[in-house]
Amino acid sequence: MRERFSMVVACDLNRGIGKNNSLPWRIPGDLKHFKELTTKTSEPNLYNACIMGRKTWESIPANHRPLPGRYNIVLTRKAALDGPAQQGVFVFGSLDDALEKMKDGPIDQVFVIGGAEIYNQAIFHERMGSLFLTEVRSQFDCDTFFPEYKEMFTLKSSSEIMVENGIEYVFKEYLPFIPEV
Repeated sequence: MRERFSMVVACDLNRGIGKNNSLPWRIPGDLKHFKELTTKTSEPNLYNACIMGRKTWESIPANHRPLPGRYNIVLTRKAALDGPAQQGVFVFGSLDDALEKMKDGPIDQVFVIGGAEIYNQAIFHERMGSLFLTEVRSQFDCDTFFPEYKEMFTLKSSSEIMVENGIEYVFKEYLPFIPEV
């Protein structure tokens, strides 16, 4: 496993990421991008891990979880998830516990994929690496938000503007801001 982890998020112009534990938009191209980003590895015998909170886990439609081809790491204060145990799904009580346990596994990259509480922990973590952000170029009625990030990161790359279902969006990659000494 690499020393740093990345975050993946789609947010609107107000940093909104969800409403009632679901996405407030439908952008198939973003879901495809998310899958490609979080499944592609540097070697065929390695896997990526997606770390998420319990609410994010529960927001994934049952027929799409666990996320295939990736380790699904669920952070929760509960002793276990409701329902039967599933292969490739691991439960931890904290981000640090999860990162520690994954150090020796066949893991290439680690991605934090939400929700708001987990993003708030991850964004200030010493091992925070890249931020892969889909900027949804509209404002939606959201009740959950991504933390303020622009002063903590430097833009590395940005895609062209794409449009689906009447919604403009852009894929951006940010690197942690490192002050000059």
